[in-house]
Amino acid sequence: MREGTSVSTHVRRAYEQFLAGQTPADDTVRSLVRESWERSRNSGIDPDEADPGHDSGPLSDADFEAYRATHRLAAVRPLVQSLMLDDIAGSGVVVALTDKQGRLLWVEGDSSARDAAARINFVENSVWSEETVGTNAPGLALTVNRGVQIIGPEHFSGPIQKWNCAAAPVHDPVSGELLGVIDVTGGPAAAAPFALAAVRSVVAAVERELQSRAVDLGAPETFAPAPATRRLTVLADGPAQWHDGAAARSLSPRHAEILLLLQTYSEGLGTEQLATLLSDEGLGAVTVRAEISRLRRDLGDVLTSRPYRLIVDLESDIDELRRHIATGELIAAIRTLGRGGLLAESMAPGVIEIFDEVREDLRSRMFGTGDVTALNAWVASPHGRDDITAWNALAQRLPASHPQRAVAEGRVRLLDRRFGVRR
Repeated sequence: MREGTSVSTHVRRAYEQFLAGQTPADDTVRSLVRESWERSRNSGIDPDEADPGHDSGPLSDADFEAYRATHRLAAVRPLVQSLMLDDIAGSGVVVALTDKQGRLLWVEGDSSARDAAARINFVENSVWSEETVGTNAPGLALTVNRGVQIIGPEHFSGPIQKWNCAAAPVHDPVSGELLGVIDVTGGPAAAAPFALAAVRSVVAAVERELQSRAVDLGAPETFAPAPATRRLTVLADGPAQWHDGAAARSLSPRHAEILLLLQTYSEGLGTEQLATLLSDEGLGAVTVRAEISRLRRDLGDVLTSRPYRLIVDLESDIDELRRHIATGELIAAIRTLGRGGLLAESMAPGVIEIFDEVREDLRSRMFGTGDVTALNAWVASPHGRDDITAWNALAQRLPASHPQRAVAEGRVRLLDRRFGVRR
């Protein structure tokens, strides 16, 4: 949590000159910073005894929770988490979202970074405006309405001069209203040149997301109640479909795989876990986060991050299939499975496991009941055509005089020769 050695000592010397009532030379400190120092001094901030955020009058816990839950940035917080939190883990920095007054709505990062930030009161519900704390990146970004980076001794308050921060404002893409800032605060990582560029790129993604959520107040569907449950269909021929009460929307195979896996693992999945379930060829974390970002853009706020977890009720035709199996409706189960859709086509290890599970559940229930009609339907399906165990079970259950028994016995011999396995 210490400033990098790249911070020039002449900045600190200029700061000391400024506090002594002298005007630092123009080439010793950025004009952006010097002007902020002047505003901070004029606001009556004591650089030696300032208690960042203390004089802001924090809201009560209940009022604060209610306030941030309804803030415009609450809707895009999962996107910020998806794009930033995995990358900062272990880097000694925290990510903060503020409102337009500089109140910290969320401060996120690993526990050690958040604990260190708490020691300077960089915590949720404190206010880090320029008028309250003096020169700092989130406060200055709000004041000048553009992205800024503040390094070590450029801060006005002495207690925070061993920190670095980079922040950029977020605007409503339709009205242009200033909503708050996204900030990265911490040690050397927050002082790196790419830190501000990274924050700006996330702000751009957030504003695109906000724009995609903009509504036409004259459209009748704007005020229609949201469906309580969404539905995912993956077993039919053709693309997987997302149903949310409006017209069905086709999904890419990757997005359908992600949704199916998150529904299956309702407790949530980390980035690496999801990557492993999606591909056994080393799918990168960046690729996973990019797909999650696109999924949110297409479907809205349907999942959260760290871990990735669905935050809407989702049913699928896999659920329907499982219910048919559980209740012994085997013909209906075979028809619902059909040719398998995404389950049969996907190469994602996690989806292959789901396919293996439901197929084996169906076979086990079928063999347990000995239902000849179901066995006939199964061996006539794409999944049972080469199932030697099913053909053998059918042959054993049909009367010796039944014409289908001879066919079943012949298929057992054929499969035995073809695969060399007799069960």
